[in-house]
Amino acid sequence: MKKKYIILNLLFVFVSASALGQDYIPLWPKGKMPNSKGMKLERIEERERVTQVDVPGMYAFFTSKEENTGAAVLIFPPGGYQKLTYNIAGLQLAKWFNTMGINAFVVMYRMPTSPDLKNPAFGPLTDGQRAIKLVRDNAEKWGIDKNKIGAMGCSAGGGLTVNLATINEDYSKINDTLDTTDFKPNFQIVVSGAISMKQNAHKGSHNPLLGENPSLEMEKLFSGELNVSNTTSPAFIVCAANDPVVNPLNSIYYYEALLKANIKSALHIFSQGGHSIALRNNPGSTELWTSLCEAWLKEMGFLNR
Repeated sequence: MKKKYIILNLLFVFVSASALGQDYIPLWPKGKMPNSKGMKLERIEERERVTQVDVPGMYAFFTSKEENTGAAVLIFPPGGYQKLTYNIAGLQLAKWFNTMGINAFVVMYRMPTSPDLKNPAFGPLTDGQRAIKLVRDNAEKWGIDKNKIGAMGCSAGGGLTVNLATINEDYSKINDTLDTTDFKPNFQIVVSGAISMKQNAHKGSHNPLLGENPSLEMEKLFSGELNVSNTTSPAFIVCAANDPVVNPLNSIYYYEALLKANIKSALHIFSQGGHSIALRNNPGSTELWTSLCEAWLKEMGFLNR
């Protein structure tokens, strides 16, 4: 009976993925997911926004063999750590990366609002670290260069991307073969990132992630601008000066920290775009951000075949 349940559970995961036409890769072996109470949850979704993740995993978008540069990017959807806007800021971005010869993975990570989490704040980070390890561990099989694996996110997804690049402790160990796999991204792309959990913090991301009265230590740990080191990867950062949701100083102070640490990075602040910088149909010169991003990836050597 137990074997039948496992088969049905796996079938459900892959049927859910097939609805989107993509492979869905679970992040954790059954029964070994850390920071979990062992609850069985249902996926809750409305208007292409997931508010509860049942099986943490990632949708895989592999580029063609002819165009494959060996690069890969993991995309972390935004939503203020309360929902995952996985289509417009996930699947569509993945298809764009494929046009550059970059393999892409849209990560459906556990949010702090999940009732299954023992320590809510570490849910997104733990799943993100595991996702990077999985891609790196399967790099040879998937035609990926282990040294060309990046992370990308918008808004809260951008904040998570920065956490993955700046936090040096591995929270994803489960005593399996991936424990020794590098969990840090080789590059990061951050759009309108909710980076700081201290000064200029976006309360719509701060409170769901850390609660209303977190410790100073927790705020510091999840504030990317305070944790830049010589192990932090190069960053391409984009924001709009008229963003009414996430203060653009989040991006400025993070870039300043990268600059002081001599991490090769780029910051583009556009006059328009608000908190809605998207793949297409941006106002004025903000429409150039995708071309600038591709040029930066080439400049940094990540698109060399």
